[in-house]
Amino acid sequence: MQSSNTNGQGGAVLDRSETHDMISSEKVDGTAVYGRDREKIGSVHHLMIGKRDGKVRYAVVSFGGFLGMGEDYVPLPWNELTYDEDLGGYRVNREAQSFKDAPRYGRDQEPNWDQSYSGGIDRYYGARA
Repeated sequence: MQSSNTNGQGGAVLDRSETHDMISSEKVDGTAVYGRDREKIGSVHHLMIGKRDGKVRYAVVSFGGFLGMGEDYVPLPWNELTYDEDLGGYRVNREAQSFKDAPRYGRDQEPNWDQSYSGGIDRYYGARA
C-alpha cells in the first residue's frame, strides 16, 4: 500500500487503506480497545463479518495473557465500539469489570458461530438481533 504524508497543500493525507469514514480490516486488527475510564482493556484480534450483507457483526477482542499465552477472546457486538481519535483506538461505554462474565473463549477453543452462539452474545450485551 502506498501512502504519502501531505496532500500537496501542506495537509496530512490518510494512508490509502483508510478514508475519512472507512478503514481496511488490516488496520483494525491489533487496534487498542479502551473502557469507559479510558484504560486499555484489550485489542481487536479479528472481526466477524456477515457473509451475505457484508456488515461487521462482532469485534473479537483479546483480553489478558502475555505474548499470546493465557489470552481470552471476547466477542463484542460491533455497535459497542466507538472510534476515539484522541485515544487512537476503539472505546466501549462499559467498565472493564463488565467483561468478567461476558461470553468468551480461549486461544484453542474457536466457537461455532451459529445463531445460538451469536444470540447469547447479543443477549449479554442487550444488543438487537
